[in-house]
Amino acid sequence: MPAYSAADDALTTKLVTFYEHQEDSSVPSHQATVLLFEPRNGTLKAVLDGSVITAKRTAAVSAIATKLLMPASAEVLCILGAGVQAYSHYDIFTELFTFKEVRIWNRTKENAVKFARSLNGPVQVCSSAQEAVTGADVIITVTMATTPILFGEWVKPGAHINAVGASRPDWRELDDELMKNCVLFVDSREAALTESGDVILSGAEIFAELGEVLKGTKPALPEKTTVFKSLGMAVEDTVAAKFIYDSWSAGN
Repeated sequence: MPAYSAADDALTTKLVTFYEHQEDSSVPSHQATVLLFEPRNGTLKAVLDGSVITAKRTAAVSAIATKLLMPASAEVLCILGAGVQAYSHYDIFTELFTFKEVRIWNRTKENAVKFARSLNGPVQVCSSAQEAVTGADVIITVTMATTPILFGEWVKPGAHINAVGASRPDWRELDDELMKNCVLFVDSREAALTESGDVILSGAEIFAELGEVLKGTKPALPEKTTVFKSLGMAVEDTVAAKFIYDSWSAGN
């Protein structure tokens, strides 16, 4: 995933490996390394842990989408999934927002329990995705699902969903009912129409890119049921890597 940001004077490439079925569960399915180059001459400046950067920047973008799109009186946060992205999303969402209740569901319950026990704040472990989702104001899907695990009939009208998993054109996390009856926001139209099974297979219409909302050219519509389909963009890794490198350089 190569990218250049003139504004940040940064050039990077992220290398990612993905192994779907791991016998050794201690090794994450996704592993990444970010290479930071000097834009003027191509010299390699730094090798950074891309897995940490990916987890943090993905959660940060979800938080931006949530700040813009969630209902005004959001009280209940629901996380579907208990992997790396669940942890990074929990951290930033509980830091930036005030939820009265946080719920977690995972296909393997022992992982959900492990997740809940590792956190400082109270988290309710739910026995089903439906139980976790019902009445939730903000829902985050960070699963390895290939078929829908979140259904429109469960979702509270006006809720906001950050759909982070299912990053392949034949994978789904959200069903057709939810996709077709929401206001759909994406990080990149081009990517969503080629990479997201949730978007491609449902035929849902994209209302706006998140950047258009930030620029003020499209409204946020927080009173509607909204979905932000996150696929990740290489420039997010570039900006994050440069920020980390500059912080490290300042300290040395």
